[in-house]
Amino acid sequence: MLDEIKQVEADAICLYNADQLETALDNMAIAISEKLHSSNPLVLCVINGGIITTGKLLPRLNFPLTLDSIQATRYRNATSGGDVHWLLKPSTHLSGRTILIVDDILDEGHTLAAIIEWCKQQGATTVYSAVLLEKQLEQTKPIAADFIGLEVANHYLFGFGLDYKGYLRNANGIFACKEIL
Repeated sequence: MLDEIKQVEADAICLYNADQLETALDNMAIAISEKLHSSNPLVLCVINGGIITTGKLLPRLNFPLTLDSIQATRYRNATSGGDVHWLLKPSTHLSGRTILIVDDILDEGHTLAAIIEWCKQQGATTVYSAVLLEKQLEQTKPIAADFIGLEVANHYLFGFGLDYKGYLRNANGIFACKEIL
């Protein structure tokens, strides 16, 4: 497995470097701050993918907020998705709150749509979503993100929180897997 991971990393194509990602996060923070500065939001980090985006975004948000996390996945360390599987729900009560869900990517949108629906079922007043990347797909997505850092073509990606079979989340950029292009 490690040989495969090393080969995928070596063959990958960098789509966005660290500086481009930092600029995207700056722009996202400005838009989020304009919209949510007075709403006392609960930020929900979608783990594992959203950890880096959330961690880098939070210091840029200069207003009161609270933080919790949620984990739902369709991939389970595979390269294609299935049904949404819930691994962790937040301990903070969502009733009456404004929620900002932060994730790494809006791909087909099924996981984000399920998380948003779950938040609404818990009594959230308003639910916003922020994604570092939105994948451009031919098919219509069930949900649109409110705040988007960058758009990306339909490639299998890794880095900055996105994984390849559970690995390469720590790559400092967004990379497309060559063999899956």
